[in-house]
Parts: sequence; C-alpha cells; structure tokens
Amino acid sequence: MSENIERRRFLKGVGACSVLMTAAGCSSVKEDGEGANRPHYVMVFDQNKCVGCGDCKTACNQANNLPAGKSKVLLEQQSGRVEGQACPHCGKMECGCERKFVRVSCQQCKNAPCVTVCPTGAAHRDPKTGIVTMDDSKCAGCKYCIGACPYNARFINEDTDVADNCDFCLESKLAKGEKPACVQSCRYDALIFGDANDPNSYVSRLLAVKDSVRIKPHFGTEPSLRYIPIVKLGV
Repeated sequence: MSENIERRRFLKGVGACSVLMTAAGCSSVKEDGEGANRPHYVMVFDQNKCVGCGDCKTACNQANNLPAGKSKVLLEQQSGRVEGQACPHCGKMECGCERKFVRVSCQQCKNAPCVTVCPTGAAHRDPKTGIVTMDDSKCAGCKYCIGACPYNARFINEDTDVADNCDFCLESKLAKGEKPACVQSCRYDALIFGDANDPNSYVSRLLAVKDSVRIKPHFGTEPSLRYIPIVKLGV
C-alpha cells in the first residue's frame, strides 16, 4: 500500500511539471559546470517520445539478471483526464489520444541519501564514474537505504539478498563501453544518456537547449535523471 502511495506522489510531481515548469516539487534545469573535470552521467527521459512499449524494462531485467517480479525500471501511464468526462481532444469517453508515460527509477542523486545512511559503505559512489551503486559483499540487508530514498526506487533483490538500484548498468554495460540496456533498447529515442560535463556530448547539448525538470528538487538530492515533460498548450 505504501509503495503505491509513494508512486502516486512521484507521478503527481511529474504531472505538475507537465502543466507548469516551475510547479512545486519541480524545477527547470540547466546543467552547471561544477566538477567539470569529472564525468557526471545523466539520463534524460523525453515524455513526448515514450509510447509505453516496455522494451526498456525488459532489456534492463535481462541485462541485470533480475529475479521475476523485480525491476530497476518501472514505466507508469500518466493521465490528466478527469474520470467520467470525455476526452477534450476527441470527445470520446475512452480513447488513445492521451498516452503519457513516465519512467520511475533510481534518480542517481548527486547528494544521495542512500549513500549517506548506509552503515557499511555498501551503497557508495563509484570513484571512476560517480554513479551510485552497491558493493554486494558489504550489504547487511538493513534496508536503511530503501527507507532513505525519497523516490521509492530501491528494493531487496531476493536472489542476492542485497539492496538494489538502477546504476545505469555500470557493471553489465558501461564496463564494456556500451550505453545502459534501456537506452539501447529504446526505438523511439525517448532515453538519452551521457556525460553532462562533456560540452560536446549529445546529452550536454540537449540539456543546453531543452527545458527539463528534476523530481522533488526541494529535497536537495540533485537527481541526475532529467524529464522533458509534455507541456499542455494554452496553459
């Protein structure tokens, strides 16, 4: 029950951004130059391009050998429709006009609460890439990191008894010089990944010209997952 409540709060935050870029809980983002001599890997989710096919989730599960019923990536459908009212676009009670989806996953915070609260150092930032990941050998299964995550994006992997999170496929793909599995699998270019501190990278150039939002920036976690929301015309 609590997981569903948190997810609804997460989705509500994204929905608010879709209407107003400076709504409470969201902020317009332009990448800063802090730590420009180090990589800062970010992922951009373009809500305008996602069709909800689920290929990203399937690819993630396969690449990271996740147990059945668990996933580091969730794709939720989001709607601004009012129950009992016809679609404002076509006038039908049921239609496919409004297909908005949102990615729910680890936000890869620069100020990660999960890392701060971990008593064993299992949740840590990879020294080479700066990506928040886990050292399985150190995890005590205390779930402190799960409780500390304001995005409800961590879980216990029953196969390993270790707290898990999306780490941009640090060991399974990035170690081979490849992009994360979800990015590779997306046929609609809804996911963009790269080093925001590299001014020549595509993701850096994209963030320089596109307005994007972070979820719950008032928490001070500085998420590295960006969202390009659907902005309703005339609002």
